Amino acid sequence: MSKRNRKLIGTVLMLVFVAIYAPIAMALAESRIVEAPKLVQTLAYIVLGLAWVLPIMPLIRWMEKPDEV
Repeated sequence: MSKRNRKLIGTVLMLVFVAIYAPIAMALAESRIVEAPKLVQTLAYIVLGLAWVLPIMPLIRWMEKPDEV
């Protein structure tokens, strides 16, 4: 598969993932984190804000893989 096709597929998959992850993270933050102490809220928002990166990294590596000759 060409790098161009991998990037197209990867971009679509990333958008779908973020479209699913964002409402879940917002619902979690709205329901659970609001009542927590400020320090816990801050840490939770940092974790929720960065947590999407871990599952996306293998996809990005796959997208950037050089074409096979």
